[in-house]
Amino acid sequence: MTSIYQEALGDDFARLHPKLQWRFGFSSADGVCHLGKGVMEEIWRGRFFTLPFLLLGSTRRVLFPSRGRDIPFTLANYAYVDDSGRETVTWSRRFKMRRRFRAFDATMIYSRSRRLIVDYLGTHQHLAVDIHCSVDDEGAMCLRTGEQRSYEGPVAFRFPLLFSGVADVREWWDDEAERFRIDVTVSNRVFGPLFGYQGSFDVSERECAPDDIPLDVRPLREERRE
Repeated sequence: MTSIYQEALGDDFARLHPKLQWRFGFSSADGVCHLGKGVMEEIWRGRFFTLPFLLLGSTRRVLFPSRGRDIPFTLANYAYVDDSGRETVTWSRRFKMRRRFRAFDATMIYSRSRRLIVDYLGTHQHLAVDIHCSVDDEGAMCLRTGEQRSYEGPVAFRFPLLFSGVADVREWWDDEAERFRIDVTVSNRVFGPLFGYQGSFDVSERECAPDDIPLDVRPLREERRE
């Protein structure tokens, strides 16, 4: 089975740095997971009027209002087939802030009908976000969010970007430090920068059967609509 990122990138997958091909190249058929550990050099947020947006996101592990420097964090990626038969990859991030842990969770699939990655955010997959993948000249994986759709029970609608944010993510391998690095920025065209972080981390690969995937990294509800 091909990884969802190979499907999204096609021939461009071969342009990724070999370490990034390893990071993004596994699927549920491989029976492994990736566990990472590192430090965020900085977690920042926008001006005071962005707080309500970030506080709302924290209730479902999407965004959070905390900020700081040299924040320890963990990252867990598990690949599995969801209840709808779709190849799925989880992104479970935990940030050890001064007074509490903060979480940022997402599950991703490759949508053949939309021909791109769809990222379901939060514990209830209430927000589906199109992800456009590309590879830059240095072999880094670049992700940029596009259209967003909100699903709450039977209600479904496109979420206006005016009231949301566009995320730009760049992950690459630092040859000198021999570590992965990541830079994330979430911004709004009206309110400007909302949230972001920059840091570095190490990753190890472990054997992982479907029954070994922790329940708390899977969503409480799976959304079938893409």
